[in-house]
Amino acid sequence: MNENGNDLISIQDLRVHFKIGGGLFKETKYVKAVDGVSLDIKKGETLGLVGESGCGKSTLGKAILRLTEPTGGQVFYNGKDLAHLGAREMREQRKNLQMIFQDPYASLNPRMTVGQIIGEPIRTFGLKNGKSIEERVQDLMETVGMSRRFVKRYPHEFSGGQRQRIGIARALAVDPEFIVADEPISALDVSIQAQIMNLMERLQAEKNLTYLFISHDLRAVRHLSDRVAVMYLGKIVELAGGKEVYREPLMPYTIALISAVPVPDPEIEAKRERIILKGDVPSPINPPSGCPFHTRCPYAIEDCKRIVPKLVEIKPKHYAACIRINPEKPHIEENSKEGLGAIGAGV
Repeated sequence: MNENGNDLISIQDLRVHFKIGGGLFKETKYVKAVDGVSLDIKKGETLGLVGESGCGKSTLGKAILRLTEPTGGQVFYNGKDLAHLGAREMREQRKNLQMIFQDPYASLNPRMTVGQIIGEPIRTFGLKNGKSIEERVQDLMETVGMSRRFVKRYPHEFSGGQRQRIGIARALAVDPEFIVADEPISALDVSIQAQIMNLMERLQAEKNLTYLFISHDLRAVRHLSDRVAVMYLGKIVELAGGKEVYREPLMPYTIALISAVPVPDPEIEAKRERIILKGDVPSPINPPSGCPFHTRCPYAIEDCKRIVPKLVEIKPKHYAACIRINPEKPHIEENSKEGLGAIGAGV
């Protein structure tokens, strides 16, 4: 999907299926957490990944880094397929690929000081030793806006925002190229969220970092992301530029998500119509046939129940997975008014 050949990460048909049940007299079933995702992430960009809880966002991020083992597919980093590297080869790549976790307290060892936590990856990869580790740790603390004086303190002595800064410093310790930020602000107060987002933006500019920014907070994603991928039931259903996907969403699911984002102007907010989707997200153990969204889609027709839509380019650099739209007729509301059937864009 990237026409510039500037991909840092290239994901092809990635699948993560978790086995449940099985055994004597029990049927083996699989949770299809990630089900055939193909995606490119360019060097130096922030790709936002959004979707409802349980759609597979975090599992996708962990599978890219091999923190969760993929069931199938490929993940290329600088031309190397991470999904099929041996343990020793993968370990060598880990200093280039880091993660910022959702819970800034649970991801920090309570028995280690801040200096030990940040310095651990430096020692693990043998990048520095002795006094130079201490100096590197103190420099990293200043980089993320914390005082060097806190180096001997423990995680419980810090606020949530400070703990997340420690997590960011730990991720930066080995000078990675690519960082998966998994809901990095969801556990923080609104005022602290802004500080962490600004910090991530500054660090990206200074160090030319590439982010996969996973969040259900659409306002945060809009603020940080160059492009946005929308995920539903283990699949990418829309992909577009950060501003484009908010200005002109094409998929009915994306339209509903965007309608839930609050508008700062109270007059506009009062008049705005919120789209409420009917029903719950189907189980990833037994996903619907055809389009995974057809059970909740107000525009679904019979063909949607049997045809699996492909992610295709509907507008320049704007991809969507829906058989009811195509480049000539990209807006599903207009197609439905005209009484159109399946239009074959993704057939």
